[in-house]
Amino acid sequence: MRIIDPHCHMYSRTVDDYEMMLLCGIEALIEPSFWIGNDRQYAGSFFDYFNHISEWEPKNRAAKRGMRHFCTIAMNPKEAENLSLAREVMAGMKPFLDRDTAIGIGEIGLNNITKNEETVMAEQLEMAKKLDVPVIIHTPHNNKLEGTLRIIAICKECKTNPERICIDHNTEETIQHSLDGGFWAGITMYPRTKCTPQRARDMVDRFGADHVLLNSACDWETSDPLTVPKAARLMLNTGFTRAQTRGVVWDNPYKFLAQSPKFKAVMEPLYLEEELEAAKK
Repeated sequence: MRIIDPHCHMYSRTVDDYEMMLLCGIEALIEPSFWIGNDRQYAGSFFDYFNHISEWEPKNRAAKRGMRHFCTIAMNPKEAENLSLAREVMAGMKPFLDRDTAIGIGEIGLNNITKNEETVMAEQLEMAKKLDVPVIIHTPHNNKLEGTLRIIAICKECKTNPERICIDHNTEETIQHSLDGGFWAGITMYPRTKCTPQRARDMVDRFGADHVLLNSACDWETSDPLTVPKAARLMLNTGFTRAQTRGVVWDNPYKFLAQSPKFKAVMEPLYLEEELEAAKK
């Protein structure tokens, strides 16, 4: 099974993870900008981090193992409460967004659902509109339904195109709202605070596969970079067809992310190669 994981934080993983991911069918991944475990005090700390995930990580650790590594750049919601720092960071994001490996803005969103978080999210949505790039949005760990509904409302207030947006970390109580809004809906298999492969499988069965993406969001906490292939195997073993399974782990991630010309330029030949081979026969 060919897989794209649209949400991984490889900054905090070892190279062994790259090797195991490739062996399990993961051919490409997206690394959204996130909180690294402590609040940063200076804009320069964010810029060093953006440089790492947009330059060093894809061209060194990932490339040496054969992984196609892309990223999204953003001021994450967990550190957005410091509005002056957030705006200084946002003002310096453009050079990193211009890099070939940076395919959009993310992860933005809400953490504690505060006014400052909403302001930072809205300003980055406006930036994404101007650049016409995909956006990955984080829904909060706590008060998830309230946060998701507020995110949807802000996206509508900003007049964003929902086709450009993946609302991530959905649960059974939020996913229908995300889908009804016309957004892509991410299901994150993160053991303690989000969901398991079994729950992800059951959500696809209940809510359908259209516009649904599966991801691991593996990072420095208890997490597993192989949850997407594990979920794919579970789906195949419990009644889903290969085409249905491929939809949520390969086709849908590709269709969402290929709205970035940078991603499409690299991944389209791989995405179409099976069709081209079939046409030759």
